[in-house]
Amino acid sequence: MRKPLLLTLFAIAFYCFSQKYLPTVERTPVASASILLVNEPARESTAHKLTRINFEDVLQSLYNNIELTSYGLSYEVFRLGMIGFYSLEKEGALNNKRLITIIDFAQPSTEKRFYTIDLINEKVIYHTYVAHGRNTGENMAKRFSNLPHSNQSSLGFYVTGETYIGSKGYSLRLDGKEKSFNDKIRSRAVVMHAAGYATEAWIKRYGRLGRSQGCPALPPHLSKKVIDTIKGQTAIFTYYPNEEYLNTSRYLDVEDLFEQLDKDPIGLKESSAVSQS
Repeated sequence: MRKPLLLTLFAIAFYCFSQKYLPTVERTPVASASILLVNEPARESTAHKLTRINFEDVLQSLYNNIELTSYGLSYEVFRLGMIGFYSLEKEGALNNKRLITIIDFAQPSTEKRFYTIDLINEKVIYHTYVAHGRNTGENMAKRFSNLPHSNQSSLGFYVTGETYIGSKGYSLRLDGKEKSFNDKIRSRAVVMHAAGYATEAWIKRYGRLGRSQGCPALPPHLSKKVIDTIKGQTAIFTYYPNEEYLNTSRYLDVEDLFEQLDKDPIGLKESSAVSQS
């Protein structure tokens, strides 16, 4: 009896000693599946970014929100302008104002066919008359050229440059971005300026606007305001349904733009607001 009793007393004593003096081993709980998922790197969100997938929806939404139908600008022309706008933005050719000016030469000179659009605040800033070149046509524009001394307007995308005061008063230099269509407009001295023949009064008297030497001439009461708003690297798109131009312009290659968007979507809310002062 004495041996089992001693063994029992020894076991009790060892247990008490181990609880008091031996170190306690802490168990680390296993992370749950939900915690592991939370800690995984999050995929980059494409919210508020222009992509191949949402491209048409973004453009249609812009067109509707700006109510461009009420201004007489078709969705087809607006869409072409925006393809070129985003292509120019991808090149780094534009400032951050997010302005595009569209001149729709498919409309007669008696219509307000000049549109400056604020894409951030989604509104038309200027909607007015604009003259075309004297050899481009009478009331309707028909012929376009990139040649010096042609006295014709040029098609395609321009980027606005610097201002100066010349023979036509306060003027804005333009840089044509499209080889064979408008890349000679600076050397041709095709600029934006005011003209007394680009007014409603002239239309009432002659049945059409007067014509320039190829310059997009504006009404005098608006010209300086327009120039000061769009100067310094904003986009201008001069449209006419010319098949040669529409089929060959690199700025209208939507598949090329989509490939660029696949690599790097464009942020839709990244630019500062436009000042209208």
